[in-house]
Amino acid sequence: MDYQTDQRIVLTLDAGGTNFVFSAVQGKNEVVRPVCLPAHAQDLEQSLNSMVQGFGAVKEQLDQAPVAISFAFPGPADYPNGIIDNMGNLPAYKGGVALGGFLEEAFGVPVFINNDGDLFVYGEAIGGLLPKVNQMLATAGSPKRFRNLFGITLGTGFGAGIVTDGQLYMGDNSAAGEIWITRNKRRPRCFAEEGVSIRAVQGSYAEVAGIDAASAPSPKDIFEIGMGQKEGNQAAACQAFAEMGEVIGDALANAITLMDGLIVIGGGLAAAYPLFIDAVLAEMNGTIESYRGEKLPRIVQRCFDLESPAQRLQFLEGNVKQIKVPGTEKNIPYDSLKRLGIGHAVLDTSRAVAIGAYVFALNQLDT
Repeated sequence: MDYQTDQRIVLTLDAGGTNFVFSAVQGKNEVVRPVCLPAHAQDLEQSLNSMVQGFGAVKEQLDQAPVAISFAFPGPADYPNGIIDNMGNLPAYKGGVALGGFLEEAFGVPVFINNDGDLFVYGEAIGGLLPKVNQMLATAGSPKRFRNLFGITLGTGFGAGIVTDGQLYMGDNSAAGEIWITRNKRRPRCFAEEGVSIRAVQGSYAEVAGIDAASAPSPKDIFEIGMGQKEGNQAAACQAFAEMGEVIGDALANAITLMDGLIVIGGGLAAAYPLFIDAVLAEMNGTIESYRGEKLPRIVQRCFDLESPAQRLQFLEGNVKQIKVPGTEKNIPYDSLKRLGIGHAVLDTSRAVAIGAYVFALNQLDT
């Protein structure tokens, strides 16, 4: 399926705790003027009314009927059955709300709901980092190709998603990729998100700079301070992002050991990639020990920064040689370098989520 030329229309939603933004996608384009309505996070009846009004207003702008509704919504949730049990920024949905069924009754089309981290990674697997890397490998003449993508989002939280062989992997409890609750390397009694979030960066900066956390600059400002683009404590800024990178690297090393594939990083804090990626790679390419003190590589694969020209070249070259088939004159190309690439998201996060939601809906309809 070529989603870029598909003429079917899918209604979409960007669900925040304050506002719902409704739209519609056809192929690779948004085809309506988005409609923004209050989310009514504390009132279920009003929130559901916003859903009906918003999707209805978008539908009125279309010159053909939509084939589905597909969007991301914060969990916890039973996504395959469209049941939301949000206990965070949309408490009106706490206890379980059959949102998918409600919208199907209201609009008479299939409804598909997923986690935003999952759809972000799915979008990057379809039109972002995964096809970009495979194209680079093909151009370089490498026989290596990747089919799996693990992605993380950095911002107010620490989310993740998994795509394997073109399919979004959600797990049996709609709980795959819950990287936020893995162990925090720097503080082992705590979960990883405490060290990988906006609040973590601000807290680390404040501690090193010797100021109250409440008066710490925004993460954007801390990034600019770290890059030397703004006045401030540059050492504190660099250390704050390095500490975040250490926690990310350890969590990724655990995750990618079980799920062998490329890694993409997105979300608001991904803009600080230059300040934390070295710490991430130091963890992933570091060592781990046996009880006797023998050192082993932290992960089986070697991890390369795809944003670094030198590392990207090593990644693309690999270690290719020709292996002769015994008893014949045939040779088979063999790349013996087990490797992973980690890179910044190619697509804007919201764009990746929209593509993921659109293609997920079409794939479900086609199967």
